[in-house]
Amino acid sequence: MHSRPSTPRRATAGPLLAAVLALTACGGNLDDNDTDAASSFPERAVSLLVGQDAGGSTDLIARALADPAGADLKQSVTVLNKAGANGALAAKELASAKADGYTIMIFVGSLAYITPLAVGPGDAVDINNYEVVTGVSQDDYVLVASPQSGFKTVKDIVDAKRPIKYATTGVGTGSQLSQQLLFAQANIGATAVPFNGGAPALTAVLGGQVDVASVQLGEAQAQIKANKVTPIVTFADKRPTYMPDTPTAKEAGYNAPVQQSRAIVAPKGTPKEVLDRLRAAFQKSFAEQKYKDFNTQRMLTPNEVDGPTLLQQWTGSLKTYRELVEQYKLNMSGKA
Repeated sequence: MHSRPSTPRRATAGPLLAAVLALTACGGNLDDNDTDAASSFPERAVSLLVGQDAGGSTDLIARALADPAGADLKQSVTVLNKAGANGALAAKELASAKADGYTIMIFVGSLAYITPLAVGPGDAVDINNYEVVTGVSQDDYVLVASPQSGFKTVKDIVDAKRPIKYATTGVGTGSQLSQQLLFAQANIGATAVPFNGGAPALTAVLGGQVDVASVQLGEAQAQIKANKVTPIVTFADKRPTYMPDTPTAKEAGYNAPVQQSRAIVAPKGTPKEVLDRLRAAFQKSFAEQKYKDFNTQRMLTPNEVDGPTLLQQWTGSLKTYRELVEQYKLNMSGKA
């Protein structure tokens, strides 16, 4: 009577045992295909997304890094511009890409630690939802004015006793935050005029559409050297070596330490083996003299740190900027 139930058990033992043996034979890992793909990475071209327009600082940095990294990987690294929303559009595309290392992005720090102060929680991009391959560089902002304005110092702007129009490189950017912090503390009535990047913001200053603009040093240097714009203050913690004669906002009496930063990131879940290979390739780029010269020419400070260090930096920046926005009651949304 009790022998019948045992028959099905004996019948299923064969297939079960076969499955166990098959698993054992392949190392007990159902994802061996993924492991093999990671160990042979890369087998085709890598796409490097840029969330800003061609010709801007972030785009130029990506292109300076791409060729040396591609040479080390023995596959091309193709720069693809996906501009919009301070890089948020490209970041969302990256988040939905396969986590295999073939789609990566040069990620601007302001998207991680300034844009969240300007948009709702549902629209903010969280850097913790990505894998950081490596930090890249840091860039300082400088407030510039047209020589025709007569502005040479912050005091000149205060003494003008009139409403000021200032250009920004977009809502939720370091350009916006640096100027709002300065004008709030100096009690300067000012209206923001947002543009999509540093080049059009500078053009607005030169054309008299606005009085001043905060742009990255590398974007302003040519116009500063040509005496077409006047540097008023930088928003660095200390005077950049590239501009030793221009005071910081801190020296002028204002608490407005705002900096741009960049990193190479990959989709969440990208295998460590692939991340390590990508990091090694970009380290080859960092070591090239041509790239070092590029940094000097663009007034960029290397920040070639690992992922955990970069996340610590950017998390700290978000905390600092959030506290400043709350302290001075700034409205970063771009809406009245």
